[in-house]
Amino acid sequence: MGLFSTTEFQSLECLLVEQLQDLYDAEHRLVDALPKMADAASSPQLKQAFESHLEETKGQVNRLEQAFALLDNSAKRESCEAMKGLVKEGEAMIQAKGDPAIKDAALIAAAQRVEHYEMAGYGSARNFAQRCGRQDVADLLQQTLQEEGDADKKLTHIAESSVNAAASHA
Repeated sequence: MGLFSTTEFQSLECLLVEQLQDLYDAEHRLVDALPKMADAASSPQLKQAFESHLEETKGQVNRLEQAFALLDNSAKRESCEAMKGLVKEGEAMIQAKGDPAIKDAALIAAAQRVEHYEMAGYGSARNFAQRCGRQDVADLLQQTLQEEGDADKKLTHIAESSVNAAASHA
């Protein structure tokens, strides 16, 4: 969804559904991108983090499908232009040449941008669901929001405990 698009919303629930469609597209893009990031990582810990988050992301896709069903909507993807750009930046890091430790630091930076974008999206959608009286949907979104925050913390730990130090000595 373009931030200043000509979309018209008739209700907060319409906005919620549109946000879910955007997140649904974003998560599908990550299902495709995460294996490439894992392959590009040289740090075993980072590789494992990307592989683990891939499995979580597949669960997040399923959770979004549950949210659509609870709202009596079919699961539909609305092109997420922001995630397209973030994935494109990540692909540039995947293709980058140079010292593997520095490349790992770049992969972490790209992945954390994605996590922060997702946290913003899930937090907003969760709040919309709560305002619409849809605590069932809000609970599903909160689960994903927690996972995204945990993934971000894990990436920070990997960066601070090993990757950034190795990159600074490269």
